Amino acid sequence: MIFYIIMGAAAALFLYTISVYNRLVKNKNMAEEAWSGIDVQLKKRYDLIPALVNTVKGYASHEKETLENVIKWRNMGVSANTVKDQENAEIGLSAVLGRLIALSENYPDLKANANFQELQKQLSEIENAIQLSRRYYNGVVRDFNITIESFPSNLVASSFAFSKRDYFELDKAQREAPEVKF
Repeated sequence: MIFYIIMGAAAALFLYTISVYNRLVKNKNMAEEAWSGIDVQLKKRYDLIPALVNTVKGYASHEKETLENVIKWRNMGVSANTVKDQENAEIGLSAVLGRLIALSENYPDLKANANFQELQKQLSEIENAIQLSRRYYNGVVRDFNITIESFPSNLVASSFAFSKRDYFELDKAQREAPEVKF
């Protein structure tokens, strides 16, 4: 009888371990998929930036430093390999994009340019999509990290080398999408 109790407990523990492991794998894959969603939106923005810079360049060629900074930060974002690197690149890019958009206040012809207005609209839409993607990613990461830290699932997570993931957060001043309305 004791043998059956021990075997039943071992089977229950084995099934629990499988269940937790599968939940961890599911959450890990959801986090990767959510990051992919952010990556897609960032790529759209990175592809839009050169057109925006070229449009501004035609009107504000003496604003060379701002234009060069936009390209520098864009390139840093494109080459980022970790969530933290991406975060840092996005903080810098958001700041210089804000300055680039603000340039139009000094150039009424640029502000009235239909191509510039369309690029602004697209940028605004992409910024909103990035915000939504970031929110989804952080929610998935939160669930994954809770599973990894909670007892007894933390025993399974550490046994199979699951580790916490970083949130994709921006500084408090950068939490809002840059203003792109005129």
